[in-house]
Amino acid sequence: MIKVFRFAAICAISVAFAAWSVALAQTYTTIDYPGAVATTLNGGPDPQGTAVGSWTDSGGVTHGFTLSKKGVFTSFDPPGSTLTTPNLISPQKVIVGGYNDAGSVAHGFILDGGKYTTLDFPGAAGTNLTGINPSGEMSGFYCSDPACGTTGNASTNHSFTVSKKGAFTSFDPPGAVSSTASTVNPSGAIVGAYVDSGGVTHGYLLYHGTFATIDFAGATFTFAGGNNPEGDIVGTYRDSANVFHSFLLSAGYDEGSGAVAQGLTPAYAGIAVRATFL
Repeated sequence: MIKVFRFAAICAISVAFAAWSVALAQTYTTIDYPGAVATTLNGGPDPQGTAVGSWTDSGGVTHGFTLSKKGVFTSFDPPGSTLTTPNLISPQKVIVGGYNDAGSVAHGFILDGGKYTTLDFPGAAGTNLTGINPSGEMSGFYCSDPACGTTGNASTNHSFTVSKKGAFTSFDPPGAVSSTASTVNPSGAIVGAYVDSGGVTHGYLLYHGTFATIDFAGATFTFAGGNNPEGDIVGTYRDSANVFHSFLLSAGYDEGSGAVAQGLTPAYAGIAVRATFL
């Protein structure tokens, strides 16, 4: 699951840029938490310019942090956490993510107005929250391994959503033996990834009750990591030379009609997506 966290971190931050023209001038800035041995930006920025991420200290412990528009870092951890991974910050500044307790059991967490709430899928060995939209609907996955794979153990996972009223809905794309939901956007469209019975990882889109598989043309691995209100999807794929790339799938679905765009079919066939390298 460490690998899944890394892909989520890479992809979720890209959502903020998915609607921009890649022809615009780009300026890259390296972000390192002060004193950290490793830093990842996982989500945001929100409309106020705040992003969330993880940093690892010299003792190997991973913490969460926020980074303000003015460049101010603030570290945080849910009470009792030994590993913190914030995955997304909403426009309302609600942060969701996952943490491991002292027994290496993974839990989802919500940080809202300085208050932490732990959220676990009922009966699951481990849980991680990955996204939240402005209406309060959340996405995540639950795990057969209590640590959700963060300690190196194998884990079978299942995607889920949580309604604003707290109702859980578990799901997997057809043919999946394991799946993880990455994000849920304002219209309730969910993207994520699943593993089939042959061990191949595919991206997926769940929109208005319809699943579609997302496979970058020629890829041996595809991961859908984020989506925006315009229907754009971002993610990562591995080519035949075992090299990883990022992709942008423009208008993968139509917010107005609820239709899945041409090339994304409920038949779960491999597709040749329109992609721009990020």
